[in-house]
Amino acid sequence: MSEDQVPGIEPYDGPAGGWGALGAVARALSGQMAIARESIALHKVNQPKGFDCPGCAWPDPKETSSFEFCENGAKAVSWEATAKRVRPEFFASNKVADLWNLSDYALEGLGRITHPMAYDPASDTYQPIEWNEAFRRIGEALRALPDPNMAEFYTSGRASNEAAFLYQLFVREYGTNNFPDCSNMCHEATSVGLPQSLGVGKGTVTLDDFEHCDAIFCIGHNPGTNHPRMLGTLREASLRGVPIVVLNPLPERGLERFTSPQSPVEMLTGTSVRIASTYYKLKIGGDVAVLKGMTKSLLDADARAIAAGMPGVIDRDFIATQTTGFEALADDVAQTSWEAIERHSGLTRAQIEDAADIYAKAKNVIVCYGMGITQHAHGTENVQQIANLLLLRGNIGRRGAGICPLRGHSNVQGDRTVGITEKPNDALNDGIRKTYGFEPPIAHGHDAVAAVIAIREGRSKALVALGGNLAVAMPDTDETFEAMRKLDLAVHIATKLNRSHLILAKASFILPCLGRTELDVQATGPQAVTVEDSMSMVHASAGTLTPASEHLRSEPWIVAGIAKATLPNTRVDWDRLVGDYNLIRDDIEKVFPIFFNFNKRVSEPGGFRLRVAASERDWATPDKRAHFLLAKGLDEDAPLEAHELMLTTIRSHDQYNTTIYGLNDRYRGVSGRRDVVFMHPNDLAARGLKHGDRIDVFATGANAADGKERAVRGFIAVAFEIAEGSVAMYYPEGNALIALESHDRRSGTPAYKSVPVRITSANAMTQTPTAAHAV
Repeated sequence: MSEDQVPGIEPYDGPAGGWGALGAVARALSGQMAIARESIALHKVNQPKGFDCPGCAWPDPKETSSFEFCENGAKAVSWEATAKRVRPEFFASNKVADLWNLSDYALEGLGRITHPMAYDPASDTYQPIEWNEAFRRIGEALRALPDPNMAEFYTSGRASNEAAFLYQLFVREYGTNNFPDCSNMCHEATSVGLPQSLGVGKGTVTLDDFEHCDAIFCIGHNPGTNHPRMLGTLREASLRGVPIVVLNPLPERGLERFTSPQSPVEMLTGTSVRIASTYYKLKIGGDVAVLKGMTKSLLDADARAIAAGMPGVIDRDFIATQTTGFEALADDVAQTSWEAIERHSGLTRAQIEDAADIYAKAKNVIVCYGMGITQHAHGTENVQQIANLLLLRGNIGRRGAGICPLRGHSNVQGDRTVGITEKPNDALNDGIRKTYGFEPPIAHGHDAVAAVIAIREGRSKALVALGGNLAVAMPDTDETFEAMRKLDLAVHIATKLNRSHLILAKASFILPCLGRTELDVQATGPQAVTVEDSMSMVHASAGTLTPASEHLRSEPWIVAGIAKATLPNTRVDWDRLVGDYNLIRDDIEKVFPIFFNFNKRVSEPGGFRLRVAASERDWATPDKRAHFLLAKGLDEDAPLEAHELMLTTIRSHDQYNTTIYGLNDRYRGVSGRRDVVFMHPNDLAARGLKHGDRIDVFATGANAADGKERAVRGFIAVAFEIAEGSVAMYYPEGNALIALESHDRRSGTPAYKSVPVRITSANAMTQTPTAAHAV
């Protein structure tokens, strides 16, 4: 091995997709030791009478093929349909203290949990418990709290609409709006920012719009890993000559070129389709600067055109009749200098003007964005500046144009639609009153950050988690773990073991549930659930596989069991609802009229789309207009010191949120490891470092303002063509650098994507990476 070679680091020259993706699918299936079972499941993924992929929320096409899944979807299915089991005998012979020393990858890799389990402090093991006994103890603990607001009820975006609806109904009858949710950690800036801009907290486009757009802008997202089926849509747009402009700090192979596994010609000839027509590597956190720069360029071009007697660049009729706030925006942009825009964005004026020119020449434009936009201290402003850009040329509410937030989990958007929110509105409360006859709480509850802070401060003493791995997903790893150990009660509804289950309360329970792939039989027979994708399409999902254990129960059944044990005088007939999920959907329709004729419409092939008012230029804002909204000045944030860099956390290709399917990150050339920090060669040289050196990473700025040292030690520096001044490392390893207080004050979204850091050569005493739990 030469001096500049690093074990597990070798550049990947292939395209996204192609034979590399097929090989990864094969390895995922064989690795879970249930090839026949998993293969059967894959043929049912995203099919009309099958189950919805438990991975991302990208919508299904109008015409499905036999293979409507992607590489990471196959990993998600094989991970759930695995033959591996975690039985009571395993728990009996493995103390929690010993399990703690396993990596997160190893913990989930143990397989499916088969029995409900309760922690026994005397033996430091989880032991089996009967369902009714578990419910009795959980109900007693929740009733014993002096105040319902001392309990937190977390929801993962993989929960179905039916489970989420029952969950929020139970919690509100219990008496609190404490709903920390995975959306709080990803797209809450969308849910807060877009209603102020457009009157709705969702995207306005459909999949059909991509067939009629004239340009696509992709900002702060990585489809090759996080929503791979989107690559097929981008490929089709590219083949018909649509410019695809990418703004992203890192080069991502899925945004560069793609070989479709469903194209025999591309597979056999080794050819690929270019995705990005232009790729701009802006600085981390430079999004507002770029968007202001594009707006400035458009307004300048508009003024020049009008002065020359030509049609203007912006849509003044639309602005005059449909919007408000344009004059303030124009004034703000006029006062923003190009020098400030270039300094903050990391791009030149010429590059930004070129991007604006592509936008101006396209009649219909779609802007897609992900957590590279939302997970900043100014995430809400980022979202609103994208809305501003689209409003300038009327690119909202017409075919082939609109805004496209890329949601993560398969039903994170649906959970919010059916009531998982810490901020209930009057319509939700009125619907509950009329349907069930009890008075729901109206005070705003806790989001994810507020919930962990309340637990840390002793104001909350119980946590019930409907899926997920909350402790690992949250920032401030050490403080979050320490806080969770103060709980009186921890209840985890889950399919597999994860680290959050090992952070013990005085009473801890693991309640194993059915997965999306498995047959769910209730009193009236087999049941289907529903989910809502990123484009507001609602469709049914019915598992077909024999459950991993006869002791597993569905999420709705488990929620109802806890509710009955907690609320002796409940006004809800839980057994009736759980016996027939059609009745749950009837009640969803009563509380949320947007679901009118729910059961009938969801039984149609492909399901139905919920109405998105802004898609019809119906602005559900107080003044019934779309709003141009301002972002704070570019120089209002403290500038980085000369020694500081801006770090973003990212997902590897063998990962979905906190679930790690393997230790490879194929497209970035990493295999068998996660202890890496991607740095520009110039930033390495400026610190006397080189590719392959061991380094320590220290949080600075707001993440060190409380005087606590937050550091990740002993990682490997990897030379990478990331934007200069920017660095990246994997999530959740990087979470240890982020203070709980470092979040967007408007949405509560943690600032995972903009972490000021100082990087030095590792101390000689450093033997192994400090974030070893995920390595």
